[in-house]
Amino acid sequence: MKNRTIDQLDLSGKRVLIRVDFNVPLDKAGNITDDTRIQAAIPTVRHAVTHGGKTILLSHLGRPKGKKVPEMSLAPAAKRLSALLGKEVPFVPDCVGEIAEKAVAAMRPGDVVLLENVRFHAEEEKNDEAFGKKLAALCDVYVNDAFATAHRGHSSNVAITRFVKEKAAGLLMKNEIAYFEKALVDPARPLVAVFGGAKISGKIEAINNVLGKVDKILIGGAMANTFFAAQGYEVGTSLYEAEMVDTARQVLANAAGRKVKLYLPVDVVVADRFEASAATKAVPVPEIPAGWTAADVGPATSLLFREALQGAKTIVWNGPLGAFEMAPFANGTYSMMRALAESDAITIVGGGDTDTALHKAGLFSRMSYVSTGGGAFLELLEGKRLPGIAALEET
Repeated sequence: MKNRTIDQLDLSGKRVLIRVDFNVPLDKAGNITDDTRIQAAIPTVRHAVTHGGKTILLSHLGRPKGKKVPEMSLAPAAKRLSALLGKEVPFVPDCVGEIAEKAVAAMRPGDVVLLENVRFHAEEEKNDEAFGKKLAALCDVYVNDAFATAHRGHSSNVAITRFVKEKAAGLLMKNEIAYFEKALVDPARPLVAVFGGAKISGKIEAINNVLGKVDKILIGGAMANTFFAAQGYEVGTSLYEAEMVDTARQVLANAAGRKVKLYLPVDVVVADRFEASAATKAVPVPEIPAGWTAADVGPATSLLFREALQGAKTIVWNGPLGAFEMAPFANGTYSMMRALAESDAITIVGGGDTDTALHKAGLFSRMSYVSTGGGAFLELLEGKRLPGIAALEET
């Protein structure tokens, strides 16, 4: 990556503000139910601590819309981080102003503090310069390690960089960019991209961008239904986007023109209603019954997709292949996971739903890399420049 990384800086005795992503799920009692994102930040935090930095952590949690919402406080994250680091991480009940300034002034090298939810301030999401300047006043060095928010132009990852002389990417951000470059900038070939999820409209830019880079592309999930409609098939009551049918036809034509092998499901699991208790059956795609919904790829498709992955050297996957949250419609997604887990290829997975499914299947650790950022990962696949990364590159 073009910008500097934290391991290239002298942090000794300096106030190091690290923008992390501690946007973790909480239960009704305020307990963290999944600390993956906190664990992902640990290498960067440890690096700052062991190199004598005064480490100030800044994050958001949820969507409080610029108001103080007690249920979205980062206090539980400070407790979990203390346990993971094996050292006390004091929680500071604001991220700017006198409270934050006093807490930072009292720090010694090796100390770590966690500031309160930055989105409790409405200025954050407006990328307000004055607010960015207040955040910058807390530090000598700014480090962005929150890849999952890098596609947002907010004060804590863009405006702040204009007021801090030394800035760099964290180790997680460095990894995210390195693996993305392995996937699409300089991949080991053959390169296969797998797209799932609900809507083609949400993935069309990414599909069009990767068509010029991949050797094969596999499409599943509800978005495949729009491709079925584009081929003239009836889709029953399946979710599909009528307004995107012409776009789907164009994708098929573009793939053929570029001689990229595009795989669509050949069979689907249909249900008489979209519920876990529904009657289900596997049918060939041209035979989706009226009044039934396609909710997963079928067994023949899972076999076809598995064969398509044979010999791949790099596989990029974004989005589940069915409504995996319901057991009858999870087989396609889990079959794809097992295929990636057993593959010798570099396997790079992005997308919140896919991440969740990997944890459910116990296969998270079997992937080469699982991106922490769904939206940011998708925007990279679309070929976009992310504001949070671009801001680090600017002097």
